[in-house]
Amino acid sequence: MDLEAEVSISLINELIDKAKGVLKNSYAPYSGIHVAAAILGSNNKVYLGVNVENSSYGLTICAERSAIASMITDGERIPVAIAIVTDYPKPIPPCGACRQVIAEFNKDALIIMHSIVSKETLIVKLSEIFPEPFKISNQ
Repeated sequence: MDLEAEVSISLINELIDKAKGVLKNSYAPYSGIHVAAAILGSNNKVYLGVNVENSSYGLTICAERSAIASMITDGERIPVAIAIVTDYPKPIPPCGACRQVIAEFNKDALIIMHSIVSKETLIVKLSEIFPEPFKISNQ
């Protein structure tokens, strides 16, 4: 599927705005970097998530995985586009764990990265930044 053709500029802006709307709910007392994600599912619903840090750093939940969990809880399985919004001075891409989790459901999901500080937006397909996700040989 041609994601760029299916995800319009207005839809990209809508996803960014929805993520901006929950960015304040992020819990980031350790890194100080707040992140929110808005996922467009193939059912045209939007699922939101924020990063939730923990003093035991390995237990931190990224915004992308938080939103994926919401999507899966609702019964949706295909993330078409994911907006990742941060208060960091530059847009930030999904971490390796998030890339793997997103790839589990759509290796070609559109990744929209936006900084509210610089107002810069970067857009790529997940497969461009994560070409070889892990998979079990029988998948």
